[in-house]
Amino acid sequence: MPAIFSTAPGKVILFGEHAVVYGQPAIAIPVTQFKAKAVVQALPLAKAGTIHIEAPDINLDTDLSQLPQTNPHARVIQLVLDTFNIDKPPSFLLRITSKIPVASGLGSGAAVAVATIRALSSFLGQPLGDDQVCSLAFEIEKLHHGTPSGIDNTVITYAKPVYFIKGQPIEILSPTASFTLLIADTGVSKATSETVAQVRAAWLANPSEYDAIFNNIGEITRAARSAITAGNLKLFGQLMDQNQNQLSEMDLSSPELDKLIQEAKKTGALGAKLSGGGQGGNMLALVDESNQVSVQSALKNAGAVSIFSTTIP
Repeated sequence: MPAIFSTAPGKVILFGEHAVVYGQPAIAIPVTQFKAKAVVQALPLAKAGTIHIEAPDINLDTDLSQLPQTNPHARVIQLVLDTFNIDKPPSFLLRITSKIPVASGLGSGAAVAVATIRALSSFLGQPLGDDQVCSLAFEIEKLHHGTPSGIDNTVITYAKPVYFIKGQPIEILSPTASFTLLIADTGVSKATSETVAQVRAAWLANPSEYDAIFNNIGEITRAARSAITAGNLKLFGQLMDQNQNQLSEMDLSSPELDKLIQEAKKTGALGAKLSGGGQGGNMLALVDESNQVSVQSALKNAGAVSIFSTTIP
């Protein structure tokens, strides 16, 4: 039996991170330059029921039986097997590779889960549809982030720009004008679960203050949906700046992020903000043809360890 594989893209959140956990809308787009890949291959000569996992990016090379149930790779395999009521699967090797940086707000955990679910369900002869893939991947997001909104697994599963509100049907966005974003990595890794927990603790301590911030971010995100669908890039950029101000109010920026954002704006970016959990990871800069090269150069000089562009047509 030939090996079966599946890939899944990374993602960035344009608007609404953190507030989306509390019922506010968020906007996210897939980033196809970075992908996770899962390959499932039968092991006909192995002992019956053997499941071996290789993930060279994290130095993992072991049998499923050696992993705790809380391990994301072990959990996603078990979820797929439980979905089909399979107690004794055929022996197989699962090999996972990813070009998506970890702890940088690019959705690495969700992408690995989505790719694995699709590859494994196809290997078992019962490929799952998008809704089922998204639902199972959300269970893995709980392991990674504690109280996730569900936006990562959603945008990565459907691989389209989405307007997302927790618990509501997703809305696929169709911009009327293309836009280009520069994504710059600060080089500082910060687990999203940590900043999600930090925001939750602050909200519990000061609910009225944080509810007001979440409401502000919600209004910004709703305005951004209109700006994006109308192709109003000037307003799009201004709203990015406003969203960044609200995230800074929650102590989610950092000196490294602030420096990159300031340099991008100084060099002509239409807007700039952090993306994802914050306190590290990546920032976004909205650019056009006239300033893309100069903004990219400024970000590099300001200390970005990597920069790439993505365009939504």
